[in-house]
Amino acid sequence: MSSSDFRTVPASADVVIIGGGVMGASTAFHLAEAGVTNVVVVERGNLGCGSSGKPIGGVRAQFSDPLNIELGSRSLRAYRDFPRRPGAGIGLDTVGYLFLLDSEQQATAFEAGVELQNSLDVPSRMIDPAEARRLCPYVSTDGLVAAAYSPTDGHARPALVVQGYARAAARTGVTLATHTAVLGLDTAADRVVGVHTSHGRIACSTVICTAGAWSAHIGAMAGVDLPVRPVKRQLSFTAPLTPPAPRIPFTIDFCSTAYFHNSDDGLLFGLADPGQEDGFDTTWTPEWLELFRAVVRRRAPALAEMRTGDGWAGLYEVTPDHNALIGRSGHLPNFLYAAGFSGHGFLQAPAVGEVVRDLYLEREPFTDISPLGADRFRPGPGDRPEAHIV
Repeated sequence: MSSSDFRTVPASADVVIIGGGVMGASTAFHLAEAGVTNVVVVERGNLGCGSSGKPIGGVRAQFSDPLNIELGSRSLRAYRDFPRRPGAGIGLDTVGYLFLLDSEQQATAFEAGVELQNSLDVPSRMIDPAEARRLCPYVSTDGLVAAAYSPTDGHARPALVVQGYARAAARTGVTLATHTAVLGLDTAADRVVGVHTSHGRIACSTVICTAGAWSAHIGAMAGVDLPVRPVKRQLSFTAPLTPPAPRIPFTIDFCSTAYFHNSDDGLLFGLADPGQEDGFDTTWTPEWLELFRAVVRRRAPALAEMRTGDGWAGLYEVTPDHNALIGRSGHLPNFLYAAGFSGHGFLQAPAVGEVVRDLYLEREPFTDISPLGADRFRPGPGDRPEAHIV
């Protein structure tokens, strides 16, 4: 697949997908597989250069909300099947996810989550501190009350997923217009009728916004309110470890959000900085590591002393209730969106691609995603909080 720089874009398309990350690529693949091939994916940089560019992405079905569990579980199955469909290796490593819990309140909440997950065929379970340490020898059990573990979770490579979906879509005729910025949208009556890009206008029948952290900007072009704000998240890699690190689960200290797991020749460290301001800045700041070290000294002390190499910064696309926006605009019925995944986009992308395909084809999706409509933030019924946020 060549992600070439298009000098011009096609003059028209049935569908224009705005955003060439994992959500846009999954949507393009699922549409093409269903026979919808007059599709243009518009991406202002290279495919996967936004939030999907992270080196390793967690995949899990351990959530507290049934809809998130379903989206995660169905996506896990798709990722396991990825070498066959669409046909690409994605570096999937099923090491499990381990949540470390240091209060009775957390343990009670996770017990309820495990019960719900089990009812939806997710094999998660509560474990004691000793078993948590056996699974992850770096863990200190001091003050640890319990842990939650699901052996079928793990991590994979987002860039390989984007490429796998995009190559399969391109083989069926989908156009990948990279290095092409969206400048505006044309609407007429209650329809979007065209997309203005830096390489020409595309007349279209449907627009699908999968623009990640930039989705509020794209929505505003059509008068659609997509309440997504960008927040920088940072991670770092250890220097190569000798002897090599043991194979450990994707391990999360739930109280602090500090997490760590295997990378190529060492470990990857991550942490959500509670003081991080909103914005599109993705400059990696090594000082961030001191935050990680400070909290990890309590829960996995050996990690605080490890030498680190470089790091990476990317954007979370956050909504007011930390749940995704998936649906169809109420006043522009041919404007669909899948955005605002609040760190869960990669792990839900296969299932969401199916859902958006079905919305476009006006078929019933495998689960009711109406609670994720963007209009839930208008005055009215309450939101649906997701407790298992990292």
